[in-house]
Amino acid sequence: MNLTVHPQPGTEPIRFGEIGSSLGFLLRLAQVRTFDAFFDQLSAHGLKPGEFTMLWVIGLNPDVRQGAIARKLRIKPAHMTKLVQRAVDAGLVERRVPDSDRRSVRLRLTRGGERFVADNRPDFLDFLKKERANLSDAEFGTLISLLQKLNGMESAR
Repeated sequence: MNLTVHPQPGTEPIRFGEIGSSLGFLLRLAQVRTFDAFFDQLSAHGLKPGEFTMLWVIGLNPDVRQGAIARKLRIKPAHMTKLVQRAVDAGLVERRVPDSDRRSVRLRLTRGGERFVADNRPDFLDFLKKERANLSDAEFGTLISLLQKLNGMESAR
């Protein structure tokens, strides 16, 4: 397949050849497009997509182990530690170390973090609707289902 991306006005067409059928390549382009749109719509909130995702997941899983979130979100431990520290410094997340397992770090949103997620939830959900650009509801549902399957995720949200 010799896929060609239709140019925007003032640009020339670019051919991708076989790489146009590469899952990794197409996912990366989709990721960049989605992150750009996230920044355009939600940058006023001062968060990057991964930071809001982490807060969202912590909010849905209070007292979750930091390592469990890092593994599930495919975040390197050192980066996760920095991400959590920024959220702690911002007053959004608190760490807890259980007496029963001193090596484990548990995370939960602070009241401020809960408020932050709740206050920004409408904007985030509105952004999720806009992610569907160029896809019908059925196409988007199929894409999400296939990506969940590819990533070994249960279909329940």
